[in-house]
Amino acid sequence: MPDSGRLSIVGTGIRPGGQLTTEARHLIAAADQVLTVVDGLALNVLKAINPATESMQDCYAVGRQRDDSYAEMVSRLLAPLSQGKHVCGAFYGHPGVFVWPAHQAIKLARANGHSATMYPGISAEGCLFADLGLDPAMHGCQSYEASDFLLYPRKIDPTAALILWQPAALGDHSRSTFKTDPAWVQVLADVLQADYPADHPVIIYQAATFPLESPRIESVPLCQLHQARFSQLSTLFLKPTGPPRLSEERLIRLGLKPENFTHAEFQLSRGTGNWNASKSGTRRSG
Repeated sequence: MPDSGRLSIVGTGIRPGGQLTTEARHLIAAADQVLTVVDGLALNVLKAINPATESMQDCYAVGRQRDDSYAEMVSRLLAPLSQGKHVCGAFYGHPGVFVWPAHQAIKLARANGHSATMYPGISAEGCLFADLGLDPAMHGCQSYEASDFLLYPRKIDPTAALILWQPAALGDHSRSTFKTDPAWVQVLADVLQADYPADHPVIIYQAATFPLESPRIESVPLCQLHQARFSQLSTLFLKPTGPPRLSEERLIRLGLKPENFTHAEFQLSRGTGNWNASKSGTRRSG
């Protein structure tokens, strides 16, 4: 049997000073070693909670494939477990959202007989819902990584909201650079125009990372998306083209008539055209 090493994976939230949960703070403080990929203010916050905090940002290097960087992070998270240590891995935002090393480390730790648990954190998606006034129950919500969406055709519903993550990685087919290829963005826009009009607004969203900072909420027409500039924190949001239509065939199967169907308040609201994001205009952080 291996020593009773323990792995705790936590999220620091988007604004680590205010969005680091009480649970995460407790786990960070109690750990024998904290390994993290956050930097700047977030790293200072973690070191203040537990001086045994070490950054794993050095896993990244120019020209190095990100998958190799992630594999090194997993190895570093697992190594102290064999010594019976409590290791806390702290990742930006929610540790289970676009954080492959966190999931892989938990999987391998458990396979080796160690205790391993992931604890939720405030994600960029949670911030997006709040800043754009989006309730996913109202329209429904489709969510894809941008490159994956582009390369693997999906059937989407334009009457539901669409979120595309990590547009800055469009064109990074080698997974070793952090540059956006406008040609890839143009193809993405062309693909989306099969379901959306050319002038459909696309919100470029970026959550605020500091308390006095405003989120970036910039609207551009779909046909001009290739001219936009993205950061590593940018996300694309497309509002619905309109409300969905009731299925008469399904109502018949349920023994209902349209005039007898009682709509929920959110179902009535989505037909009014009241959409907070479309009224936000353009705001930039900083």
